[in-house]
Amino acid sequence: MDVKISRIPEDENELVDIRCHKETDSVREIAAFVRSRQGQLTGSLEGRQYAIAVSDIMYIESVDNRTFIYTSSKVYESKQRIYELEDILKPKHFLRISKASLVNLMKINSVKPALGGRFSAVLSNGEEVIISRKYVSDLKKTLRGDET
Repeated sequence: MDVKISRIPEDENELVDIRCHKETDSVREIAAFVRSRQGQLTGSLEGRQYAIAVSDIMYIESVDNRTFIYTSSKVYESKQRIYELEDILKPKHFLRISKASLVNLMKINSVKPALGGRFSAVLSNGEEVIISRKYVSDLKKTLRGDET
């Protein structure tokens, strides 16, 4: 399969065009991946509301009944609860890694065992997040491509 990327003017809508002889599982998987990276959440920072592209989110964490959305350079606060965000983001390659955290699987660079049956994931921005023992099996299943 060849891949072609073309630059277009800023005033044109971006488009992913898949041309295939037959719609196979691989083709459907590619289309599902592209769709999963679309969308945005709303978060606040210094009293202002911002639209945050799902593809920019590194991880989400709940602390003291407040929910925070972490990108590579900023931390936003969300009015939504972690379980609400989990429902919204699960089809977009996010996984719960602890009682209070979700991680964007597309931002994980590496995973290694940590103490006490936990795992540690290093994200693309160098930040490290801990995967609780309870959620390690879900991570392994997801990385193998099994259903969770």
